[in-house]
Amino acid sequence: MSWQAYVDTSLVASGNIDKAAIFNAEGTSVWATSSGFNVKPEEIKEVVGAYKDTGDVKKVQSTGLHVAGDRYVVIRADDRSLYGKKGREGIIIVKTTQAILVTHYPETVQPGSAALTVEQLGDYLISVKY
Repeated sequence: MSWQAYVDTSLVASGNIDKAAIFNAEGTSVWATSSGFNVKPEEIKEVVGAYKDTGDVKKVQSTGLHVAGDRYVVIRADDRSLYGKKGREGIIIVKTTQAILVTHYPETVQPGSAALTVEQLGDYLISVKY
């Protein structure tokens, strides 16, 4: 399956995610993206920096994360996942061995449903060494 197919079929077509992008683990290359979902280079650098932060409380938990021009309050930050909220909408970001999945869910979707969709794709990619 192509990277674009993961965005279109596994994420957006689920109905739990409305926008998504897949980057390499270093955040230096966009492998696939939804139309109009523009994650800026400085924003993905912020995401990569959050994963490199080894503190018990990561810096992004106090500063928030910026994705596609919007600021999100970070409600979860660990070695694999970053969850952020802005009102009733939010972001779910999952790091696999070789990729970073950056996704957005609308206010009409429950955060748990969105997280499950993205985490399951993350599990699958890890299982196939990506």
